[in-house]
Amino acid sequence: MKKYGKYAVVCFALLTAFLSNQILSQKLPDYRERALLIPVSSSVEKNLIPSEPILISKTITEPDDYILDSGDRLFVSIRGVEDENFDIIINPEGAAYLPGVGIVELRGLSLSAGKEKLKNEISNNFKNVNVDVSIIDVKLIKVNLIGDVTKPASYNLPAVARLNDLIAASSGLNISADLRNIEILNESGSTHTVDLLMFFRNGDNENNPYLRNGSTIKINKADKLVSIFGAVPNFGTYEFKKGETVLELIKLAGGLNDNARIDSIEVISFEDDNKTLSSKYFSLNEIKNSNIKLKKSDKVVVREKTEYLIDRLVSVSGYVKSPGVYKIKKDETTLKQILLFEAGGFTEDASLADAYIIRIDGDADTEDPEFERLKLIPVPDMTEDEYDYFKAKSREKKGRMIVDFEKLFIQNDDSEDIILKKGDKIYVPEAKNYITIVGQVVSPGNIIFKETLTVEDYIQTAGGFSWRAIENDVRIIKANTGEWIEADDIEELNPGDIIWVPEELPAPKFWDVFIDALTIVGQVATVVAAVVAVVIASRN
Repeated sequence: MKKYGKYAVVCFALLTAFLSNQILSQKLPDYRERALLIPVSSSVEKNLIPSEPILISKTITEPDDYILDSGDRLFVSIRGVEDENFDIIINPEGAAYLPGVGIVELRGLSLSAGKEKLKNEISNNFKNVNVDVSIIDVKLIKVNLIGDVTKPASYNLPAVARLNDLIAASSGLNISADLRNIEILNESGSTHTVDLLMFFRNGDNENNPYLRNGSTIKINKADKLVSIFGAVPNFGTYEFKKGETVLELIKLAGGLNDNARIDSIEVISFEDDNKTLSSKYFSLNEIKNSNIKLKKSDKVVVREKTEYLIDRLVSVSGYVKSPGVYKIKKDETTLKQILLFEAGGFTEDASLADAYIIRIDGDADTEDPEFERLKLIPVPDMTEDEYDYFKAKSREKKGRMIVDFEKLFIQNDDSEDIILKKGDKIYVPEAKNYITIVGQVVSPGNIIFKETLTVEDYIQTAGGFSWRAIENDVRIIKANTGEWIEADDIEELNPGDIIWVPEELPAPKFWDVFIDALTIVGQVATVVAAVVAVVIASRN
């Protein structure tokens, strides 16, 4: 019984971990900075920051923010009648001894204020001197990292370390960590909250402060969220910050895109019953002039302007007088207008019979599951219908519009004219003056087209059938449509057409026939022997 109890506990723990992971995966911030910080890992548990040694720069870029304390090492240069240099260290009591000056209290002063105090003390004791003070080594501090981290621990870091340095040096944050509500608890008892995302996104060092000795950094779990969608650069789900406004969230998301509608920004909130969703709409001016506070689980939706900066362009290439890209008007510009008046018409070498238009709509690349399935099946294993469908889809020219250029431009049949759409690609190839013959003829290749020649004439010109040709199964592949037609059904040949002479399958090899025959004979002999045995047994 105890054995089963242990199994039950293990199963319950695994189920709880699985469900927790599923819930977290559905309710986590998803902005891009987090994606950059989460390493690719095959393990179930992923950390925000990999546990790897890092180098922390000891350069102090903001002397007003760096606080002096015991262990800091300063270099003092006094230049006057005689030059003197001193290397001083702040002692555990927070003071430093400077020859000729005495004890100078420096603990708790910013680096800027400490330099100024040293200069004043020196000026009071030395006349007509110039003083330079610089920090040459920084103290080590001990800080604690707790909360939603993989391994709560204490860390010894240079005193110039900032919050992001601690996280980078740590064993890692859990994937559910809240980066926007990090609490810093100082030894003095003061506590303040910082938004590390503001540093990552805007370089705001106020939200990435220098750490102080003895401070404890608490990483909370991201259990309250807000989202922003639509026409903003950095849409997604973010940790909720108490007191944050709609305007601040929009700014955090990078502001509004050029195509954003500023007259109706929607804020979706849960009502007091925590079940019903309701929407409120605000203009951008209202959001700027009003202090609209966000609530947890709010969603801000910024919709796009319709028909905004749409590139309605088509491309024309091939044998036209002015190939290139041309603008069109929605639901107005026709194929004829573009080719005749914009592209300047056709060159002498253009083939209207082979010209075509490719139109790629939004769903043009939609996968055909049946065709994908048939790709995986050997042709001999297909049914007749499956093979016919497979051949038809294989020959399909995706996106090709059905337009008869010869009727439209030679016969002036405007029923063939079509309204162009953005992205259409018009191609007019060079006219071919030959017929191509492939397959089982003596000399396959291209033969100059002549209206008086028949299929048989072209085959004879190519040297006639080769010895393995299937002479009664010749096919014609039409140049402009790709249609396969039996030679007996062809009415006329056109330049660019292909004559295909298939090959007769080779006869089976003697050894293969012998093996098959031997197998069959053996099977028959087995059956005969079994029948004889049954007959003999029945007589006995």
